[in-house]
Amino acid sequence: MAKREVDIVVISDVHLGTYGCHAKELLKYLKSIKPKILILNGDIIDIWQFSKSYWPEAHMKVVRRILKFVTDGIPVYYLTGNHDEMLRKFTDFNMGTFQLLDKLVLNIDGKKAWIFHGDVFDVTMQHSKWLAKLGAVGYDTLILINSFVNWFLTAIGRQKMSFSQKVKASFKEAVKFINQFEQTAADLAVDKQYGYVICGHIHHAEIREIASTQNTGSVLYLNSGDWVESLSSLEYHNGKWEVFKYKPDDFNTDADEDDKTDAEDLNAMLDVKNLLERFKHEHD
Repeated sequence: MAKREVDIVVISDVHLGTYGCHAKELLKYLKSIKPKILILNGDIIDIWQFSKSYWPEAHMKVVRRILKFVTDGIPVYYLTGNHDEMLRKFTDFNMGTFQLLDKLVLNIDGKKAWIFHGDVFDVTMQHSKWLAKLGAVGYDTLILINSFVNWFLTAIGRQKMSFSQKVKASFKEAVKFINQFEQTAADLAVDKQYGYVICGHIHHAEIREIASTQNTGSVLYLNSGDWVESLSSLEYHNGKWEVFKYKPDDFNTDADEDDKTDAEDLNAMLDVKNLLERFKHEHD
């Protein structure tokens, strides 16, 4: 399968190390593209909920695929989020074309893009981190139950459903939070005179022009969604932004299935497990 050339790819909220992560689907997507720049916008590895008893090969293969982009000379920016905030102590680390940052400003065809995860806007994160962590465990449990239900629905020929998205849609406070999040990001970006503001965190893919509350201008707000429910990313190519949404039927064949990157000894994943376990315990 020929790889699609894309100028910029933005991915967030992968949550490697959790049961809800769709690592196999993400791996197929990463194999299908040839980006000039890859931006990992937070919560790629879920150190909050990391457990050495759950780190499947598919999750390690995603890490290896990302490292392959680095070895191929493709700039890879890893921007920290709340679930991988332990990495913030290493902010500004760089190795070759890989950079670890908290936020990023890129010049894209004459417009400045302000890129960050977005947890800074989350009041729960700022003042009740224990409550946020408890909510994350509840969310992961809901996703796990949802996966079993969807397996059953698929088996009987019914359409899959998303518990989380139904819950969000049915609660006005959830909708209000998303709207406030987007407006806050837009207001700050307009004040800073950026052309784009790009976030993750809320697991809600979006591209829309938002005017500031003071009517001092507008900005193109973008959110990359997640790889737990929506299986989405942002792609910029030929001067245009688009939301990519993974569709299984588009990835029925994988000519790159047996490439050398996947064939390497995956026993090395143990070192990654130990490293993540150390991060987790240092911040408990």
